[in-house]
Amino acid sequence: MAGIQGTVVKGVGGFYYVKTADTVLECRARGIFRKQKITPLAGDRVTVEGEEGGYVLSEIAPRTNAFQRPPVANVDRLFLVVSACDPRPNLRVVDELSAIACKNGVVPVIVLTKTDLVQADEFLKIYRHAGFETIDLRADEKNGFNRIRELGQGKLSVFIGNSGVGKSTLLNMLCPALKLETGETSKKLGRGRHTTRAVELYPFEGGWIADTPGFSAIDLEHTVAIKKEELADCFPEFDPYKQKCYFAGCSHTVEKGCAVLKALDEQLIEPSRHESYVQMYRQAKERENDRR
Repeated sequence: MAGIQGTVVKGVGGFYYVKTADTVLECRARGIFRKQKITPLAGDRVTVEGEEGGYVLSEIAPRTNAFQRPPVANVDRLFLVVSACDPRPNLRVVDELSAIACKNGVVPVIVLTKTDLVQADEFLKIYRHAGFETIDLRADEKNGFNRIRELGQGKLSVFIGNSGVGKSTLLNMLCPALKLETGETSKKLGRGRHTTRAVELYPFEGGWIADTPGFSAIDLEHTVAIKKEELADCFPEFDPYKQKCYFAGCSHTVEKGCAVLKALDEQLIEPSRHESYVQMYRQAKERENDRR
């Protein structure tokens, strides 16, 4: 039988479920992947072949990106779901996650919830000024949902956010097939409850939504490290200025003649964004020093 092309929509217990043009096939992966220490991920574009009355996953196409927590590949959009309150927005986490997205060629989109309870004009100003698509879901719910659907057309979209921000409620409205459990935020712990299951893809606007249950923003933040020399490329608002610095190899943190710092002084770059950049740069430098 000739190879069948498809997309891995779920992997559980050594079995992989591949959506083809006509159906979903249950497959095992060839042993060569285990020898090469390659694990198929949800989102992988693969080739499946018939073998001994079943199907085997025989080839994985080159990935545009891959994450281990949550385990998903070929992500196009990363929707960062943030609440205006309970829990309050953590700018550092948003900045780190958006940088991780940019580093991996993923378009970050910020979705703000609960602005019917607390205004978040300053938060919106920061990220719109930085050039990010930012959707205030409560300010205009109909257009907000329509915009999310538009951005997700033909794409693999991951929605990530800490418990209590309303991510499950949002996903259930966008994609009722998910049937996600929702829960009120725990006042004592400051976070909500969730159950852990395998990452699974669901059809959405000609593309996919990745359900990432049990994985929070912190998982992604703590498992993807960016080198210090790559970090400025992950802050897109630096782009008009970073090549104009007086010194080659400028860190954009303290140097005289730094065009990024000049733009910061002229209020062309948001102070909180640059502060996050400096903290992330110092952490990356410490990691490199520890490895020496």
